Amino acid sequence: MNRMNKKVLVATLALISAISLACGDQTLYVASQGDKGGDGSKDAPFLSLKEARDAIRAFRKAQPEAAAEKFIVRIGTGTYQLDSTFTLTAEDSGTAESPVVYRAEQPGESRFEGGIRLKPTDFKKITDSAVLSRLSKEAQSKVLVADLSALHPANFPSFTPSYRGKPAAPWLYVNAEPMPLARWPNLDAGPDGWARFTKAIDSGMADPTSDDPARRKSRPGSFEFDDPRPTRWNLKDGVWLFGYWTHDWSSEVIQIKSYDPAKKIISLGATHSYGISNGTWGGKERRFFALNTLDELDAPEEWYLDRAKKLLYFHPGSNWEESEIVLGTLNAPLVKISGAEHIKFEGLRFEYGHERGIILEKTTGIEIAGCTVANLANTGVTISNGTENTIRSSDLFNLGTSGIIVSGGDRKTLTPGKNLVINNHIHDYGLFQRTYAPGIGVSGVGQIVRNNSIHDAPHNAILYSGNDHLFERNEIYRVVMETGDSGAFYTGRDWTSQGNHLRQNYVHHLGGGNEKHVNTMGVYLDDCDSGDTIEQNIFYKAGRAIMIGGGRDNAVINNLVIDCPIGLHIDSRGMTWKQWNNPEYAGWNLIKKAEKLDYTNPPWSTRYPSLAKIMDDSPREPLHNRIVRNVFIDSGKQVLSFNESVKKLVDKLDIADNLAVNSNGDAPKSTAADIKGFKNLAGTKDDPVELGFVDREKSNFLLKSDARLLEEVSGFETIPFDKIGLFTDEHRTSLPK
Repeated sequence: MNRMNKKVLVATLALISAISLACGDQTLYVASQGDKGGDGSKDAPFLSLKEARDAIRAFRKAQPEAAAEKFIVRIGTGTYQLDSTFTLTAEDSGTAESPVVYRAEQPGESRFEGGIRLKPTDFKKITDSAVLSRLSKEAQSKVLVADLSALHPANFPSFTPSYRGKPAAPWLYVNAEPMPLARWPNLDAGPDGWARFTKAIDSGMADPTSDDPARRKSRPGSFEFDDPRPTRWNLKDGVWLFGYWTHDWSSEVIQIKSYDPAKKIISLGATHSYGISNGTWGGKERRFFALNTLDELDAPEEWYLDRAKKLLYFHPGSNWEESEIVLGTLNAPLVKISGAEHIKFEGLRFEYGHERGIILEKTTGIEIAGCTVANLANTGVTISNGTENTIRSSDLFNLGTSGIIVSGGDRKTLTPGKNLVINNHIHDYGLFQRTYAPGIGVSGVGQIVRNNSIHDAPHNAILYSGNDHLFERNEIYRVVMETGDSGAFYTGRDWTSQGNHLRQNYVHHLGGGNEKHVNTMGVYLDDCDSGDTIEQNIFYKAGRAIMIGGGRDNAVINNLVIDCPIGLHIDSRGMTWKQWNNPEYAGWNLIKKAEKLDYTNPPWSTRYPSLAKIMDDSPREPLHNRIVRNVFIDSGKQVLSFNESVKKLVDKLDIADNLAVNSNGDAPKSTAADIKGFKNLAGTKDDPVELGFVDREKSNFLLKSDARLLEEVSGFETIPFDKIGLFTDEHRTSLPK
């Protein structure tokens, strides 16, 4: 036996002995403090998850008959720094009866971090006169600097000329909150912290008809900015602009190439896919702010990193001496589980990385329960091609992109993935990727999203595609706060994304404090999306509550719509837009998408018979939408928004037993009297309509047993308002305030 094999054998025997002697139920212990060389027992714990994982692997290899035994890794209170991704694969699997469990001894007190911890004393006063000259007089005595050379020997990556999503690593967190990179205007400047322009000098979009060869292809754009602020910026060091350059649903960060102070023109250093102020949907006035320049480090909690010199500048806020400071540096997932089955993480915290938190790839029966996934530059948890995985009673917040992304199942066979996302609190996400980075993103077939609370984000709460998903009893509020032409629930541009059920959700207070804005939607079925059911939901101050953008076979049943400017919108874009099914327009090709799934044959033709016949049934018309037993209360502008083409098709729609209420005369007279299947009920200030809510003024929309609404709408089913949102269980022992 050679020396290496003998060494491995000795180590393996030691591990077997450690597990066998530590505890009869195969328990291992991990602690943040201890001596190297621990054997995993309670008195001599391992120092890392990797040691525990390797011990289990070694034990199973030496004793294969014990592979089905239950292993519990008990993790002590403390901070565990991750220098690389903690990985688990098929060999680390448990069974349904005996999963492998990684459990915190004290829930929430075991922290796994992908960053560098700093102390307030690491920061010193600035003595470099060249640096001080670039700061405002007010900031010169307040901004501090820390030399990171010894703490981070590797080079810091540079910012790219443009990016959408997370910036180059690292990011600074103080007291468990992400700090704003030095910017102008400051977050608290003016009404909303944005600079604006209205005149594009060059949109940058390709013009195939131009005589100028340079204009026949895309190029960086430019715009006129009538403000002297850019004269302060050192463009040689780099200044970047975050902007909604043409549409309020497409943002990007682009470096400034040059600034002409005489003409007041900012020229950008990279192209934007939609050009600069190129179109009418987003409005003529465009928004941006400047970032990542030392010249604008002038407000408390702002920071800037000189990447070449490894000098971190920070403008401290209050109670600086007691602050907890972490620089998120790990540009890799904190945890990755591939091909494994039946593993549980319970009560752990995963924080301070510059990539995703937890990735599950082709896994089955993995459960993340009672965990915290926060302060990351990318998505919190990703389930890719998974089956029967569960994210339960966890908190996800301060995320650069999405909260949870889930895919699984087989669309060709309509086999469900059965992944479950339940009782999670997801908020303050989309910090870097401000659009199409949802709280929960769902694709594939048959996922379940239930009893989650999602709030405080610039764009979508739930973004979905695919089939037969259930979205039930979720509370969603303060989303779509910075964007337009979007919805809390959003899906679009696909006939085949059918069978999805949105049931008993509470969607309220959308749109950046302007709940009357009709460009914000509660549920947005965009661009001919078809075949979904919207049932027993409550929409309160939710902008345009329900929008069907030309789609078919959608059912809107038994919903409450309260204080929304528009209750229900149906349009005929399939009949009038040149994009309809046109391969020249990205993402359309409605028929080809269906043909790829063999939609005219089983199982598709039996599951969705109306879709199977669509090409013989006026495919461009928004037919077979069902609008039944809905109550619209105090719609500010319109109960129904039907264009003329839709009004001509009303007889082909199933509309019945709906009620439109103007409760006290305050709202503009807005009825649906000219549409069949609607009854109108109007009150006055002296004689208001009381429908029988427990307490509408305090937003309690549970109906009393003798509610008038139940008399006015025959067959209306009471919505279980008190069952919506988060609940307590063994992992969530109390509810957030």
